[in-house]
Amino acid sequence: MDLGVLDSRYRELQRTVHPDRFASAGEAERSLSMQQATAINEGYQTLKDPLKRGRYLLELSGYNLGDEPHTIRDTAFLMEQMELREALGEVRGSSDPFAALETIMERIATDIVSLQAQLRENFERAGAADLEAAAGALMKMQFFRRLQEEVMDLEAALEDELV
Repeated sequence: MDLGVLDSRYRELQRTVHPDRFASAGEAERSLSMQQATAINEGYQTLKDPLKRGRYLLELSGYNLGDEPHTIRDTAFLMEQMELREALGEVRGSSDPFAALETIMERIATDIVSLQAQLRENFERAGAADLEAAAGALMKMQFFRRLQEEVMDLEAALEDELV
């Protein structure tokens, strides 16, 4: 997805339906404008975020991911998660904690890019096994998203300690 095109189209649509343009209109028009602006915002947020976009595409394909927890059986992935979490746990004791965090973030970013490419391929083929693989890739991306948040939280805590 070209995020530049998405941003441009979003701004264009928002200008068209923005509630300020309908301030002097009737109640029904103002209400419709608000509903449309909300729908555009929700759509934009869904399409902009790879995880939300992937979930949405799965739903469009008829695959119900649901909110139940899914088990990841990929032992290599689980081992990598353990290694990354161990590395994160050792950051405070390293000689350069910010460099250690940067290394972890780069590794996570590389893995996310790889998973996004896998998702793209899965959705292009869109067979039943491909949708199952896409669901697995989304679950892995979710693990990485949580880990990214933990890295950013630790980075903020380290920066606060410097002050």
